[in-house]
Amino acid sequence: MSRLLYALGQRSFRHRWWVLGAWLVVLVGVVAAFIGFRGQPSDNFTIPGTESQRAVEQLQQNLPAFSGAQTQLTFVAPQGRAVTDPALAPAINQAVAEANSVSDVAAAAGPSQTGQIAPDGQVGLGTVQWAQPIGEVSESSLSALETAMEPAEQAGLRVEYAGSVYPGYKVEVPHLPEIIGIAVAFLILIITFGAVVAAGLPILTAGIGVGIGALGIFVAAAFVEMPTAALSLALMLGLAVGIDYALFILNRYRNNLLLLMPRDEAAGLAVGTAGGAVVFAALTVIIALCGLAVVGIPFLTYMGLAAAASVFIAMLIAVTLLPAFFGFAGGRVARFIEPPLQPGRPREVAQVAAYTPHRTMGATWARFVVKFRKPLLVSGAAGLLLIGLPTFGLHLGLPSGSSQPESSTARQAYDLTAEHLGPGFNGPLLVVADLSGATDPRAAQLLAANLNREQGVAAAAPAGGNADTAVIQVIPQTGPNDTATADLVHRIRADRDTIEADTGATFLVGGNTASNIDTSAKLAAALPVFVLVVVGLAFVLLTVAFRAALVPLTSIVGFLLSVFAALGVQVAVFQWGWGAGLLGITPGETISFLPIIVLAIIFGLSSDYEVFVVSRIREELSRTDTAVDAVRSGVGLSARVVTAAALIMFGVFIAFLAGGDPIIKSVGLTLAVGVFLDAFVVRLTLIPAAMAILGDTMWKHSKWFDRYVPDLDIEGTTLEAEHRSPVAGRA
Repeated sequence: MSRLLYALGQRSFRHRWWVLGAWLVVLVGVVAAFIGFRGQPSDNFTIPGTESQRAVEQLQQNLPAFSGAQTQLTFVAPQGRAVTDPALAPAINQAVAEANSVSDVAAAAGPSQTGQIAPDGQVGLGTVQWAQPIGEVSESSLSALETAMEPAEQAGLRVEYAGSVYPGYKVEVPHLPEIIGIAVAFLILIITFGAVVAAGLPILTAGIGVGIGALGIFVAAAFVEMPTAALSLALMLGLAVGIDYALFILNRYRNNLLLLMPRDEAAGLAVGTAGGAVVFAALTVIIALCGLAVVGIPFLTYMGLAAAASVFIAMLIAVTLLPAFFGFAGGRVARFIEPPLQPGRPREVAQVAAYTPHRTMGATWARFVVKFRKPLLVSGAAGLLLIGLPTFGLHLGLPSGSSQPESSTARQAYDLTAEHLGPGFNGPLLVVADLSGATDPRAAQLLAANLNREQGVAAAAPAGGNADTAVIQVIPQTGPNDTATADLVHRIRADRDTIEADTGATFLVGGNTASNIDTSAKLAAALPVFVLVVVGLAFVLLTVAFRAALVPLTSIVGFLLSVFAALGVQVAVFQWGWGAGLLGITPGETISFLPIIVLAIIFGLSSDYEVFVVSRIREELSRTDTAVDAVRSGVGLSARVVTAAALIMFGVFIAFLAGGDPIIKSVGLTLAVGVFLDAFVVRLTLIPAAMAILGDTMWKHSKWFDRYVPDLDIEGTTLEAEHRSPVAGRA
């Protein structure tokens, strides 16, 4: 493989105009597709195989008016007055009447129709039932709904909105996080390389890759239900790995130039050596992201595929377009910024790394790790376990109004409703009853009466329907993300026969709250399968790459420690509220799909650093006397560039805390912590310490392995030996 990559890198360097032209054609093609087929990512998603999804399908078929999105209207009277006051009630009725005339509204009802009025009378709830699902309710219709509420507001009432859709519910994907991430990356690259051109190339190539990926997501959205979060995840991951992959190859290329190699040979050798690690690292990330399809939830599958496509594009650009840019840049990648513009004598630092790598800070750290390998292994693993202890308090759920900023209308509506009516009114259940076989004309009323007897139900009453289908609204006594509400849903389903009694009717429990509960349950059930499939495939891939079973085993153990610690920080911040005020976060629940996304991404990225560090150790194994010496040399040679790569990825992820969406904040912080701990504690400390303890045992494998499994030489050891320069030999 290293020879193929060497030829690819060298030809890309020599035929740079053709390579650049080919990528420009790809870019123009994607732009043309974007203009012609542009779709819009949406928040519509289905959970196949769940009862709540079957309830939606039954409504779509038999009672379409109740199958669309819903908005909850919270009417608040001035202090000391009630929404039923003769001076206020007509204004509410007028506002509701105007809401009924809004395009896309199937039906609207005020507090007098719903009967949901607080005991003190100050707060009343209305509903708006939309004809379209969540992602298809237009912004113009939501704006018209706000306009329709003006008579109530002019009368002195306050109106707040909540539900699956409401005015302002869409969070625009901000560009500030990407700008901050790029700025942080450029600063780190300047410090690492001490050259403006060298620092700019990874940013340029990553930007091209992210642009192609982002436009591709909009094109795909014209044909499939691409979730909104897929764009943020693809941008976040594509930018991070795009810079990192370019960084590893560029570092090798510049070292080759400093060793006086011809430029085309230096480019080919950089792609043939570091490029092999990039390809295998990218494959592990892609496998992990595509593994999200195992869960069986379409929106997660599309998120994973979109992010995997971004990683694949970043990898292709790193091994083709980047060496082409080497040709355009010439020797400027090694044109250093001189003091006093940058302290630290970058030229001298680069020359030390190329000629006498044993004098670098990375080499000093490697010697420290090898010398104190046992205490570092024990203390490092114990520290990660300690950080991860809050994970045992993990509570999964999907965002509700309680997780929104206090200034948002959804949070205002949630708090007012919980205070004046009860938390359960924020997450009603919709029981969809099939009356086609009913033996009693009062079947819907009987079902509601039986549901009222269930423990944990605050109220249950028919909310509408026709001769064949009825919708019964069930108000729990607890909030939508309370574990007691999930228990109630499971209890109603378990008591189905008793509730249906002799009515002849059947029912399904649905609605947003039940859907969220079903989603969390399905994700929890799929998690073990996902881990087995992804870890199993990656184990095979890494075993073939390094020809030793202990390498992927230690990598997997390290990954589990990193994820455990990252989820511990997630729980401490987003559930317990530690430091939440500083980060602008409202404590609540852990997003139900966050653990599986974090597992996929951190596993892929941890395998990245495993490949980069261990491939360098294995490369050194052919030049040193013992496995311990190889660990010392390999970690010393890779520490500087892995540190830079990890800091860049950490900076890109942590920058997404600048966005307003609590989901993106949660994902960004958890990934940032996971990457930081995995790179510095696991890959540069615990793994080298374990390898130094195991020594030659780390690299043992069965004899049949040599016979049947080809040596892919991803480190390019043989290739580098053939092309080693005289200067490198003397060094």
